[in-house]
Amino acid sequence: MGILGQLNPHPLWIYFEEICKIPRLSKDEGRIRGYLLDFARKNNLESTEDEVGNILIVRPPAKGMENRKTVVLQSHMDMVGEKNANYPHNWTTDPIIPAIKNGWVTATGTTLGADDGIGIASQLAILTDENLVAGKIECLFTVDEESGMTGAININADSFSGRTLLNLDSEDEGILFIGCAGGMDTVGTMNYKPESLPVNSSALSISVTGLHGGHSGDEIHKGYGNAVKLMNSLLCDISVKHNISVAWFDGGNLRNAIPREAFSTIVFDKTDTDQVIACVENFYSAMTNEFGDLEKDLKISHAEVDIPQFVMDRESQIKFMNAMTACPHGVIAWSKDMDGLVETSTNLASAKFSENNTIRIITTQRSSVESAKNEAGAAVEKCLRLAGAQVVHSDGYPGWEPNITSEILQITRKSYVTLFGKEPDVKAIHAGLECGLFYEKIKGIDMISFGPTIKGAHTPEEMIEISTTLMFWDLLIDVVRKMPLK
Repeated sequence: MGILGQLNPHPLWIYFEEICKIPRLSKDEGRIRGYLLDFARKNNLESTEDEVGNILIVRPPAKGMENRKTVVLQSHMDMVGEKNANYPHNWTTDPIIPAIKNGWVTATGTTLGADDGIGIASQLAILTDENLVAGKIECLFTVDEESGMTGAININADSFSGRTLLNLDSEDEGILFIGCAGGMDTVGTMNYKPESLPVNSSALSISVTGLHGGHSGDEIHKGYGNAVKLMNSLLCDISVKHNISVAWFDGGNLRNAIPREAFSTIVFDKTDTDQVIACVENFYSAMTNEFGDLEKDLKISHAEVDIPQFVMDRESQIKFMNAMTACPHGVIAWSKDMDGLVETSTNLASAKFSENNTIRIITTQRSSVESAKNEAGAAVEKCLRLAGAQVVHSDGYPGWEPNITSEILQITRKSYVTLFGKEPDVKAIHAGLECGLFYEKIKGIDMISFGPTIKGAHTPEEMIEISTTLMFWDLLIDVVRKMPLK
């Protein structure tokens, strides 16, 4: 038994620790799929795998429970792989190393993968719970939720038989989610000409690290720093006073995470070295004061480096920096129907120099209003096209419209009150859940989403609260037991 096996509920944590050993980044879910199918075989459970890799494992009804409605428990197999820049971790081979700290489970140097490994673990624990007396349970495990929702996109009405679905991919205990935002990506690619360097040049590498980052839906309203924006602001600040050339820019990694780190290399006249370094240090001081405790680990550092072979041509550099300045990031509009809910937002997720003298810029738009989502994407597109970039939009995914009269909402709310003696909050979430695609594809499906408290998702600071995980489990078991008659 590993270190998590001492926690309650034991089976859930044991399965979660097993899952931590399995690399499972988006679009690389082969090993976790194999694990799930092997689990089904070992436990004599019916299982199927569709053409994109979604897996369904079925637990038959207990004796006397055949007349209960089938419940579908749903999670996604993949996870976001983020690590601290100085932490050695190979996402294709290395296990996640969990740790217990002050009532939370976290990881060492990387994301934990509780999003949505804890959902997977809870399904496996339910499928093998010998004491559970319930109707038919269908456990659906989808692929590629984090990078494209490929699994949910390919779901159809025949993928499972149940029409009551519990999505196990939420991160706030005490909140029952009954709606979510739709989303899309807007990606720009611009070219630049490499130019040789003038004589008597010096080069400086600059890094912006230590930012909170976080989920680009759940945490977009919290005011955390965007490393791409900060690096660009610093370069613009320096360029007002000194003639600099950009040789390298690499900020952000994941489309659905607020960028935590950015790196650049700039070139300038050797006689300006001290003044350029002073600009970096003054900017760092200003940002430290601006963010205060919100970004208490922010670090902006610099180092003199060897002169690079080429820099970006002046015209492209101006266009790129202007585009990064103009490109929106953050909350665009708040919901008029639900207090405290972000309606529309956009995330400037990454900007990177890549092969063949190109720069790739990735942004993500979210909204519970389809037209507003498209308008946000159009606004970003205009910024990028002014820089001469070619722009494409992803197909995106739809939102999930709240239904306050939902049968499963009433069942879950009543269970929560009975178990914990207090009312849960009922909300929509400004993040993409696969429920939006299920809602669009399967007529009459009744859904709810809930989970334990997870903080720092999509960052190496990700952690899951142990006490709320037990509450999540107790609620899940109670709801499954109380599924109504057909």
